[in-house]
Amino acid sequence: MFLSVFDMFKVGVGPSSSHTMGPMVAAARFLDMLRKSPFEFAGLKASLHGSLAFTGVGHATDRATILGLAGFLPDTYDHEKAEAALEEIQSTYKLHPEGLPPLKFHPKEDLRFDFGPALEGHANGMILMATDAQGDVILQETFYSIGGGFVVTEAELKAGAATDEGAPVPYPFKSASEMLAMATRSGKSIAEMKRTNEVSRGGQDNLTKGCTRIWQVMNDCIERGLSNEGILPGGLNVRRRAKGIHDSLLAERGMNLSAPHTINDWMSAYAMAVNEENAAGGQVVTAPTNGAAGVLPAVIRYWLDHVPGAQPSRVDEFLLTAAAIGGLVKFNASISGAEAGCQAEVGSASAMAAAGLCAVMGGTPEQIENAAEIALEHHLGMTCDPVKGLVQVPCIERNGLGAIKAVSAASLSLRGDGSHLVPLDTVIETMRQTGADMHEKYKETSLGGLAVNVPNC
Repeated sequence: MFLSVFDMFKVGVGPSSSHTMGPMVAAARFLDMLRKSPFEFAGLKASLHGSLAFTGVGHATDRATILGLAGFLPDTYDHEKAEAALEEIQSTYKLHPEGLPPLKFHPKEDLRFDFGPALEGHANGMILMATDAQGDVILQETFYSIGGGFVVTEAELKAGAATDEGAPVPYPFKSASEMLAMATRSGKSIAEMKRTNEVSRGGQDNLTKGCTRIWQVMNDCIERGLSNEGILPGGLNVRRRAKGIHDSLLAERGMNLSAPHTINDWMSAYAMAVNEENAAGGQVVTAPTNGAAGVLPAVIRYWLDHVPGAQPSRVDEFLLTAAAIGGLVKFNASISGAEAGCQAEVGSASAMAAAGLCAVMGGTPEQIENAAEIALEHHLGMTCDPVKGLVQVPCIERNGLGAIKAVSAASLSLRGDGSHLVPLDTVIETMRQTGADMHEKYKETSLGGLAVNVPNC
C-alpha cells in the first residue's frame, strides 16, 4: 500500500474535498473518457446520489460538477474564470470543454439530485452521462467520491483500486504495527521511511518542490483568513471571526494580559482562518479533507510561531510523518465524513497533526504512534451534521478544537516512552466499526444532529 504525501495533501478549492473537489475530478475523468471514445457526443447529463444529493447545494456540488464538465480542475481553479463560465453556461446551455465539440447542458434539467437511497458502492455517488444528437445516453460512468478528493469508478471500487499498488517502495507498511517494526529494523524515523518511499516514486526534486508548495498554499490560506472579514456565503449569516480573534491576540502581546491557556486561541484562530476561507470557496489543501483542512496547518503554524527551536526547514518532516499516519487511516478505515462521520475527517486530521508535531519535537516512532492514537481515540464517535449542509457550523470551530487536541496528544506522548495500552491500529479499526454502525443521518446528510436542531433559514 502506498499513498503519496501528494495524495493526502492536495491543493484544491472549498468548501468540500469529497463534495466539491471529488465531483470536479470525476467530471474531468469523464471528459477524458469522451475524448478517447469513437462516438460523437452532443450533450451531457449528471445525477447526484446519497450525501452528494442531500448536502450537494450547501457543499457546492452542483457548481463543481458543472465546472468540472466545463473543463475546470481543483488544482488550477481560477475563481473569476469559473464565475464567467457559469454565467455563460446559464445563458447558452452549452459546455465548451477542451478537445470536445460544444455540448448541450441545461443546469436545471440535466443535473439531477436523487434523494433516494445512496448508490450501493459509497455514500458519495454520481452518474455522468453523455448523449447523442437525439438525447439518448450512449456513454455512462458511475463515480464515487471516497473522501479527500479521491475518486474511483464503480469498477475500480469493486476491484479495490482505491489505493496505489504501483511499483514497490522500499518501506511498505499497511498498519502502524508494521510501520513501527520497520522503523526498528531500519533504524529510520517514520519521516525518513516515508521520504525514501516518495523519492523512489517521484524523485527528490519533485518531493522538495511539492512539499514547499503544500506548506506555502496552507500558510497563504491562513494569512488570507486572518485578513478577511464579512459574512460567509450560504444563508446562515455566519460571520468570519478569525481576524477579530487574531487582532485581539496581537493587541494583548507584551501587555501581560493573557492567561497561559490563551495559546489555544492562537491555534483556533489559525485553524478557523483556513476553514473560513474553505467555507468561502477559497483555495485550500486537503489535510486530509477540506472539512478538516484547518487542523494540520494550524498546528504547523503554532509550532513555527510559538515553540522555541522550531525550524521552517523541517516542515517537510512534519508533512511526511502526518501523511504516513493519514495513509494508514484511509487504507484501514476512512477519511470520509459521508462514510464514517466527522471522526474520519477532523479525527484523522488531529491524529496526523499530533504525529507530525511529535516528530519535529524529537519524538521516537513509538511516541509518534502514541500521539496519533491519543488524538484519534478522543474523536471516536464524532458525527458529521453540518447545519444547512454548509461546511461552517460546527465545522469551523471544530477544526480549532482538533488542533488543540493534536497539540495536547503530542505533548502527552512526549512525556512518556511510547508504551501504551491501546495501539493505533486498534483505534483505527474501532473508528471504522463506529462509522459502519453510525446512522446515515449523522454522516454528512444534514438529516440529524445539529443540522435539524438549529434553525437554519
